[in-house]
Amino acid sequence: MSAARIAAGDEPAKGGKLGRWMTISLVMGNMIGSGIFLLPATLAPLGWNSIVGWLFTIAGGLCLAATFAWLARQMPVEGGPYAYTNAAFGPLPAFMVTWSYWISLWIGNAAIAVAGISYLGVFVPGMSATTGGDALAAVVLIWALTFLNLTGSRSAGGFQLVTTVIKVLPLLLVIVLAAVAMGTGEAELRPMEPGGIQPGIVTAAATLTLWALLGLESATVPAGKIRDPERTIPFATLVGTALTGLLYLVTCSAIILLMPEDIIASSGAPFADFVERFWAPGPALLIAGFAAISCFGALNGWIMVQAELPYAMARAGAFPRWFAKENAAGSPARALVVSSALMTVVVLLNYDSSAAEIFGFLLLISTACSLFMYLVCMASALRLRFGGGMASRRYLPWVAALATLYSAWTIYGAGGEAVAWGVGLLLVSLPVYALMRWRAA
Repeated sequence: MSAARIAAGDEPAKGGKLGRWMTISLVMGNMIGSGIFLLPATLAPLGWNSIVGWLFTIAGGLCLAATFAWLARQMPVEGGPYAYTNAAFGPLPAFMVTWSYWISLWIGNAAIAVAGISYLGVFVPGMSATTGGDALAAVVLIWALTFLNLTGSRSAGGFQLVTTVIKVLPLLLVIVLAAVAMGTGEAELRPMEPGGIQPGIVTAAATLTLWALLGLESATVPAGKIRDPERTIPFATLVGTALTGLLYLVTCSAIILLMPEDIIASSGAPFADFVERFWAPGPALLIAGFAAISCFGALNGWIMVQAELPYAMARAGAFPRWFAKENAAGSPARALVVSSALMTVVVLLNYDSSAAEIFGFLLLISTACSLFMYLVCMASALRLRFGGGMASRRYLPWVAALATLYSAWTIYGAGGEAVAWGVGLLLVSLPVYALMRWRAA
């Protein structure tokens, strides 16, 4: 543990630190983005198989969360994935994985900004009608949240907590409406499809639901900005993952099993359709507002994470020391500005119609990079447990082994083309690593 602390640095943050609830909101807020509001439509044709797929995904996610929690307890240092991989396998594998993960963050965050502005366009229809209006609005959103993070972790954490509470409200509303509808006999569960539960369909459902849990590792990256990280990060990671998984399971199950399949499968706003059917007409604007806030909250949390990663790597000597500079509020100012500038470029690339397909494919690659990070971190836990002399509860090796297998399965499910490009991105890090070493010599 001491070596990891020295590598990542253990000076206290200048600004206020995130407490337990803010850290939980970081985990939940980064997982609950725009996808959950559209996912029921994708899963509707799968019926009861989608419910089993959710259970499989949540079980795998909890194994990942439990392993990240153990790693954070053993090494409560900033940089999370970099620190764990570096301690287990050395600086080169750590750099390769973290480099690709960092790229996946600012690519994926650009998509969240685009989605948030898309939902906001319901309230400002003229924005989309103006050439470049959506692009400009997305860029303004990125830099407004970047400025918020520049004012300190407490300010960003407070915003994260508020938006997380707000974005959970429509999920709770669906649960309440479903309970009332079933209690009054207004709705009945859809019967199971002929043939029952089919492994192939369950696998397809589990692959779709996996994307909704990406981000469970969020609290491990800005450890230096979290109060009592040895206890807070493990607690927030496990509780945040469990609560988010439960909300996803219940809300998606209610919408899929209580609504006609043809209506949900063709719906562009399944949450709005559900609320309209069991409560009152005209809630589309309300749901669009919640979805926009959900995206804004997720983007805020991910902007914090995407800056803390190069900042921690710079403090460990793996990135130029230039990135390790903090401002008066204790925020990694240079890492924030550079990461958001890269995100801005990706957003502008998306709004060039000739590059739209490229942008969509980059999102797929970014997901594959996150999955590689999961696999290597899970393998790092096993390596540190059996070869690093770290204390552990008896069950951890089994949980970590299951998490490793699950991570490998998710990479397989991502598809061969995306994985091949993801591996290519890992290999691109080699000359970058060599350049970093040469400049440090």
